[in-house]
Amino acid sequence: MIKEEISSIIKSRQSIYPNDFNGNIIPEEVILELLENANHAPSHKMTQPWIFKVFCGDSKKMLLKEIIKEKDTPGKKNEKLKDNFNRSSHIICVCMKKNNHLLPEWEEISATAMAVQNLWISCVGSNIGGYWSTPKYANKLKSFLSLSQDEACLGFFYLGALNSKNIRKTKRKSIHDKVHWFR
Repeated sequence: MIKEEISSIIKSRQSIYPNDFNGNIIPEEVILELLENANHAPSHKMTQPWIFKVFCGDSKKMLLKEIIKEKDTPGKKNEKLKDNFNRSSHIICVCMKKNNHLLPEWEEISATAMAVQNLWISCVGSNIGGYWSTPKYANKLKSFLSLSQDEACLGFFYLGALNSKNIRKTKRKSIHDKVHWFR
């Protein structure tokens, strides 16, 4: 039987949008602990393709400026993005190294997504929220992020402090609608 505690943690994971963050700064040692948990994700052939570029303090302003330049969308969307950056304690650019000579790219993307899931579930039960944004322009930041040809940016993980542990409950479709048994 699966431990109830594990199931509870997994089921409590939720996307918490930056507009729910309170703007307080999360201590760096907590960020490192979250990333250490992310680092224990599985990967085929132990390629461990994830790379995390962490922006905080004034470096968030540099990242924001580059994003606004690359996405080239004026107006309200930029204001919302600025607000998201201001409310976030840290913004992590989720990147990965492709190991095409060893594995198909989808396996490296999957492993990186599992690392993000570890990061995300590590926030459960704390006053830390997280949100993974995967905008089209993310990979236009290769030069800014100093990524090589065989590396890619898969999006941004916003981390922020919360005033309460539970922001909202979401309803999932039943697993019975998604499983087909062959007996």
